[in-house]
Amino acid sequence: MSKQKRFILAEDELPRQWYNIQADMENKPMPLLNPATREPVSVDDLSHIFATECARQELDMEHAWIDIPEEVQNRYRFYRSTPLVRAYALEEALGTPAHIYFKNESVNPLGSHKLNSAIPQCFYCHEEGVKNVTTETGAGQWGAALSYAAKTFGLECAVYQVKISMQQKPYRSSIMRTFGATVTGSPSMSTRAGKDIITADPNHPGSLGTAISEALELATTTPNCKYTLGSVMSHVSLHQTVIGLEAEKQMAMAGEYPDTVIACFGGGSNFSGLAFPFMRHQLKGQSDKGQSTKQIDFIAAEPASCPKLTKGKFEYDFGDSAGYTPLLPMFTLGHDFKPANIHAGGLRYHGAGVIVSQLLKDGFMRGMDIPQLESFDAGLLFARTEGIIPAPESCHAIAATIREAKRCKETGEEKVILFNLSGHGLIDMTAYDSFLNGDLVNPGWKE
Repeated sequence: MSKQKRFILAEDELPRQWYNIQADMENKPMPLLNPATREPVSVDDLSHIFATECARQELDMEHAWIDIPEEVQNRYRFYRSTPLVRAYALEEALGTPAHIYFKNESVNPLGSHKLNSAIPQCFYCHEEGVKNVTTETGAGQWGAALSYAAKTFGLECAVYQVKISMQQKPYRSSIMRTFGATVTGSPSMSTRAGKDIITADPNHPGSLGTAISEALELATTTPNCKYTLGSVMSHVSLHQTVIGLEAEKQMAMAGEYPDTVIACFGGGSNFSGLAFPFMRHQLKGQSDKGQSTKQIDFIAAEPASCPKLTKGKFEYDFGDSAGYTPLLPMFTLGHDFKPANIHAGGLRYHGAGVIVSQLLKDGFMRGMDIPQLESFDAGLLFARTEGIIPAPESCHAIAATIREAKRCKETGEEKVILFNLSGHGLIDMTAYDSFLNGDLVNPGWKE
């Protein structure tokens, strides 16, 4: 096996299509429902909210491969491929026989995987003649990516950032404003939804659910404006599959194939992006070349204080706090769930995307809940061995990886573990300060 540490694809090897896992699923995700009629939503219904092409992709159960527009491919080439890295130093520190690899999505210009979907969503809005886009953001990685993508396509951008995350990570909102976006802390007094939330709970710290409500209200009451989303929805997962499609080729360059694939989990975007291209072989029972493929253990690492995968219920629920979205069939803690003020702001969401929820029901993957202090312990070890300070969200994936690597040490198994480093933590240093000073706790969770 090659002793090389980093694997990068040539430009002509970059994906030219996204992978739509819905086409290969025997049990298709249940339909999104109009909450008023309880009838499945149509492309026309969703086009009132999203760009029409995103609406089509959302409901596409037929086409496994969807072409990436040439303009989007050109934008991807600014930063893709991202490296696949063998974590030799982490392996040595753990004394594990496991081989650990990570896909480093933190190296792109905005610091996380979120740009992979921000670019096509803004491209489709621009092609449709839309002038304004709006969205929510937690930790700010999505808001930053969308603000940049909107500016590149000449769109005006308004972002509702979860209030507690805005306080914890003020420089992320500065990044958004640098790219010309308007940023408002959520809940706010600028929308009907925000006013209702503040009236009911004046000290509400905000959640992704509250921010989605406000962004949706703005999009549906503003002429020539579309809503964009950074996770949860199926078209977002589709765009993120460039991660796993690259990783497959890079693992082949390394001469290995993963036994375990791990990513952190908020709504499902980066987990889907890494896992779905590998999972397609298990759904079809064979590789693309017709050869059988070994089973992979797919692990979604979520916060113990927001455990929708491990403790949530599978049912139809709203994707936002005010009930503006279609009803989604998903594992959920309830759309009125108020998550603890953990520093992994991008994971403080009450529900899981509909595709991931169906795959979890069918046993193709599993959830793993990680306490906050364990996640930061893992982040510190990774920083001190591999020289990269990970985002608090990514620390959950690292913690799950360390658990699996230690299990390999106990059993002597030489497994290959692949995880997604979905973002860097260079604007999350107040969180690391709090951890190093002993000020962080493990928030509880109440059913």
